Amino acid sequence: MGNLLCCVCKGRKSRSDENTYETHDNQSNDVGDNIDRNWQPPRSSNNRSVALYVEHLVLETLSVIRTLVDNDQEPPSFMIKLHLIADKESGWLLVVKSMVNVIPMNDPLGPAVITLVLDDCPLPTKESVGKLAQMFQLSKELAIKGRDNPMWHRNICVVLGCIAEKLAGPSSVALLTQDTLEYLIANLDPDCCNTSVILFSLIALEKFAQTSENKVTLEKHLAVLPRNPLELLEPWVNSEDFVKRQVGFCAQWCLDNLFIKQGRPYTYEVTDRANINVMLNSNDVSEYLKISSDGLSARCDASSFESVRSTFQVDSGVWYYEVLIVTGGVMQIGWATKDSKFLNHEGYGIGDDEFSVAYDGCRQLIWYNALCQNHRHPCWQPGDVLGTLLNLDSYEIVFYLNGVPLQAIGQVFRNAKSGFFAAASFMTFQQCEFNFGRKFLQQQAS
Repeated sequence: MGNLLCCVCKGRKSRSDENTYETHDNQSNDVGDNIDRNWQPPRSSNNRSVALYVEHLVLETLSVIRTLVDNDQEPPSFMIKLHLIADKESGWLLVVKSMVNVIPMNDPLGPAVITLVLDDCPLPTKESVGKLAQMFQLSKELAIKGRDNPMWHRNICVVLGCIAEKLAGPSSVALLTQDTLEYLIANLDPDCCNTSVILFSLIALEKFAQTSENKVTLEKHLAVLPRNPLELLEPWVNSEDFVKRQVGFCAQWCLDNLFIKQGRPYTYEVTDRANINVMLNSNDVSEYLKISSDGLSARCDASSFESVRSTFQVDSGVWYYEVLIVTGGVMQIGWATKDSKFLNHEGYGIGDDEFSVAYDGCRQLIWYNALCQNHRHPCWQPGDVLGTLLNLDSYEIVFYLNGVPLQAIGQVFRNAKSGFFAAASFMTFQQCEFNFGRKFLQQQAS
């Protein structure tokens, strides 16, 4: 299974449920059950019943993805079916089209599920990628005409970015036609476009730029525009709208790391770091995590589980920090020692070994030593504040969501009594901001 699937379905057992996972419709989870391994879509592309069936499988995957916590079990039957359908070119195109049509805007794991399914499916051929572009008929005109259907366009951009990342090289170059390029650039208009469409168009351009030939093409195109759209979007980095804030972060990161403009100072050169005594450690981070210039924000757009520790080690006393939740998906935030390992491609991060513990507000779990237990907080939402208190006098850790505490936990102290760092792991398309005391703390921990 793909890296993102490992991230969501790690090899763990829940303390609260030692039984094997049952599928959403209570069917057997045997991979052979009800699966036609010789399935082929009918020649008629208008067979709506087949399309509805595949769309149903996609929505089933979305409905259970946050509940999967054990990598030792077989995946649900409908995920196996999607994989088998996508084994042939016509089936792969149908799966992609179905995801674009039905993944909703309001589910925080929607874009991640698109990445998960594509990551788990067989790699498409260069010819299949070409047919994908023809199927959607991407163009500047389509972007302009389709602004009343942001869900469809958001999902297309997620698909484009995922394929560009998976197939970096000739296939990525073949997909970035002039029409595709103009489509994505047209989606960056801050005055007319849906903010989520802007965000995932920007991420798709970043993924295309991972191939050097595409990067040159993109730089040339941006250079001849009357105004670089990334410069128009960068000020959103401090927006009170959390989707805009993501756009601003991604635009700024691209301007600093990919599409360098002569005469524009790097953000780190103009960032005020006064009163910052602790930040995220750029030398103690997995390879694909993006960290802001002030070291207080982090984001993952890779199909892996990226982790980071802070710069400050805690050996005694009582310590507390807060995290502003920018996205509502899977992140594991807490404390870890240097002995905690980052295994981003296997989907293991903070809370997945005996030297770390983490709070997961999307799946409503506490993680320690690759085991999980449910907590009673509601699912976190953008704008929520997670607080975490480490007490090395009483050997307790307490997590707070918007000031409401959970019961203190202490399992991690069986293996470590000191040497703790604030730490976090991020699933794809997730972002948050850390407050180690530079700003006024929003909660009063006790």
